[in-house]
Amino acid sequence: MHRTYNYSPNFELKKRKPDQIKFIIFHYTGMKRESEAIERLTSIKSRVSCHYLIKNNGEIVVMVPDLYEAWHAGVSSWKNFKSLNKNSIGIEISNPGHELTYKRFSKKQIQSVKKLSQFLIKKYKIDQKNILGHSDIAPNRKKDPGEKFPWKYLAKFRIGNWHSLSAKTLVKNRRKKINFTDKKFFFGYLSKIGYSIKNSTKLKKDEFSIFLISAFQRRFRQELINGKIDQECLLISKNLAKKLN
Repeated sequence: MHRTYNYSPNFELKKRKPDQIKFIIFHYTGMKRESEAIERLTSIKSRVSCHYLIKNNGEIVVMVPDLYEAWHAGVSSWKNFKSLNKNSIGIEISNPGHELTYKRFSKKQIQSVKKLSQFLIKKYKIDQKNILGHSDIAPNRKKDPGEKFPWKYLAKFRIGNWHSLSAKTLVKNRRKKINFTDKKFFFGYLSKIGYSIKNSTKLKKDEFSIFLISAFQRRFRQELINGKIDQECLLISKNLAKKLN
């Protein structure tokens, strides 16, 4: 697998052990130009970095060696893990993101995502269910890699999880309302999947819930991101919770 190198000064100096690496976290750069993203990821002033950057043309750039903790996840949580920088590899993919002109990822980028992920999964024995997006681990702050990231396709190669429901079942249940008990079940399923459902932010409970539901939708129900739980969301969450536990 061909890689180029452009090291970032933004990482923890203490080396970690290979068995500490348990997650892969996907991000998008969220900047207008790729060159600006590279500049930011390698600037000592920015205090952000990643292990790998995947450029528009599919080129894989190494920015921080795997055994050093890059500064990519920020305030984050998943299952019993907090501050996921310690236990993860961060992969940034060049894309302007939601605040600018969010676009589909190129075929070359996705092939590089696939190749790099398969290499890392094998090398560090990373569990399929521990391959996540930034919005999964920080739903109140982040939207990346977003609803245009092909999670369903990648799951065919054991890169992240996906549900086993038919398109017919999903469409039939889209926008169908659920009752209060079902809402409680939905958040219970989210917790089993790994999402942190406890609001430890300064947001109001309802606001936090909308961010959390939207993060789930960006990942597992990409056709409609509205921050509202419907029968389709309930079915998907239940299916995933059963698969993963």
